[in-house]
Amino acid sequence: MTAPVVLFVFKRPEHTNSTIKSLAANPEAKDTDLFIFSDGGRNEDEMKDVEEVREIISRVEGFRSVHSVLSDKNKGLARSIIDGVTTLLQDHNEIIVLEDDMEVAPSFLSYMNFNLDAYKDNQQVASVHAYCYPFKEKLPPFFFLRGADCWGWATWKRAWNLFEESGEKLLQELTTKNLKDEFDYYGAASKVRMLKNQIDGKVDSWAIRWDASIFLNNMLTLYPGKSLLKNIGADGGGTHTKSTKIFNVDDFESLPELVKIPVEENSLAQKAFSNFYLRSKRLNPFVRIIFFLKSKNMIPRR
Repeated sequence: MTAPVVLFVFKRPEHTNSTIKSLAANPEAKDTDLFIFSDGGRNEDEMKDVEEVREIISRVEGFRSVHSVLSDKNKGLARSIIDGVTTLLQDHNEIIVLEDDMEVAPSFLSYMNFNLDAYKDNQQVASVHAYCYPFKEKLPPFFFLRGADCWGWATWKRAWNLFEESGEKLLQELTTKNLKDEFDYYGAASKVRMLKNQIDGKVDSWAIRWDASIFLNNMLTLYPGKSLLKNIGADGGGTHTKSTKIFNVDDFESLPELVKIPVEENSLAQKAFSNFYLRSKRLNPFVRIIFFLKSKNMIPRR
């Protein structure tokens, strides 16, 4: 049985089309139910693009079934994802989540479904992730890290039930338990600052709250050593971002043999993430800010 895929779209027709085409190229797509949540525009100009996107999703084929949910108002990315994931998990025990600027490998669904089944009963595993940064270090084919992530992911109802919407509560718990430094990769990342910005209304992110929720529950996310997803949204076409290549990954490789691995945090991967965050800090200030915001979905990819 394949898990349903939920796809969140807004006003980027070319990106939406690329995402759907790459997903449909997965052999498992024909056995997969696809749920598409289309957010409404904030003004008449945006609604023109929204309608173009909706024309595209109305013609989607290649899946077992396609269901579209069209919002008549703009909810924003965070609210859209929180509501959509919560709604789907009322009727399903597991789901796969994508946004409209994510091109996936032909093995994406195979990887996701295998691991959703493999770790479904392991209470220490919160999610499965498809994207991996372009590290200099050689990593194992698959590894676990504490916390959660946001670019092509899958989870179970049991884990999403732990999602805490209140940034204030999350920050208080990180502070009380003296975990802020660890959450921040001991200065390499800026997650705590992002959480504070979310609390202050400077950014609207579901992802930093999802990450913190899972981190505080001491749960892990599975990653591939080589990315199974390309983020195609940082191409200069978005409203809030300029073009950057810092997220670019190599062409997709053949998927290694899918096997269960020990459920424990990988110290080599921890170091690779820390090094990548630190290298990003040596970029110019504008790109550095965009990196940290985009890397945790602080800035919508619109």
